[in-house]
Amino acid sequence: MRALAGALVLFVAALVLAPPAAHAETPSAALARTKPAKRIVALVPSLVEDLFAIGVGDRVVGVSKYSDFPAQAKQLPVIASFASVNVERIVALHPDLVVGIASQAAMTRDLQRAGLNVQLLHDDTLEDVYANLLTVGALTGRTDAARTLVQRLRARTIELTRTIPRTANAPSLFVVLGTAPIFTVGNGSYIARLIALAGARNAASDIAVPYARYSAETLLARQPDALVIDPEIHFDDVVGQAPWTALQAVQDHRVFTLPDAAILERPGPRYNEGLAWLIGVVRRIAH
Repeated sequence: MRALAGALVLFVAALVLAPPAAHAETPSAALARTKPAKRIVALVPSLVEDLFAIGVGDRVVGVSKYSDFPAQAKQLPVIASFASVNVERIVALHPDLVVGIASQAAMTRDLQRAGLNVQLLHDDTLEDVYANLLTVGALTGRTDAARTLVQRLRARTIELTRTIPRTANAPSLFVVLGTAPIFTVGNGSYIARLIALAGARNAASDIAVPYARYSAETLLARQPDALVIDPEIHFDDVVGQAPWTALQAVQDHRVFTLPDAAILERPGPRYNEGLAWLIGVVRRIAH
């Protein structure tokens, strides 16, 4: 048993510690040489959390809608939503750095035309979470703090998953991000990685992209062992309707609502809270 436990630890360590590409956690030399940003606008809540987590929250002058953590972020000017930015307000804040994500490229073109320094990062994978912390660390002169935080996050992930059994018949979880239409996470999402680390399988593993619509017919055919529900969804209003009533997971009351969507759905420094919650769900459905 000790040999098996040791093998599992090594498996998890490899899964957590090894980035998919050699450059994933290495901020470029060019970034490291830039003058540290002093006035920062963040266009997504996860990057707001990143900035506060590495100790530069006092430099953030504008945030996006739903930036609610830490509490100080709620006091900052809201200058963007996920799908739009207020160019005039952002320019008026005189930022020397605007950070967003790659899918916001089109909506940030006017900011670039205005001469602002816009950095767009990827946020699809768990490795992106680590890489983004290191990148904002390099951009703000907080490289050492960012590296320390990433090391701590990785160590916590290993600690949480140290005793998780890895079996071929792991339970399957279906993450419900929307019900009309059904919207879920694919294997391209960092959430799918967290599900695997928790000792389960993503029921929507047939989706390669991070997030996508999902057909009711396929969901019924897959019959996930449990559902994970976004807390913003009023699932009680639809649970008595098709296709949900035909799911064994619903009939057996294996439906779990996230206590806070951000700990799982926001690819930032609190992801281990979401992982710990998923581990608890897997343990409950395994007994």
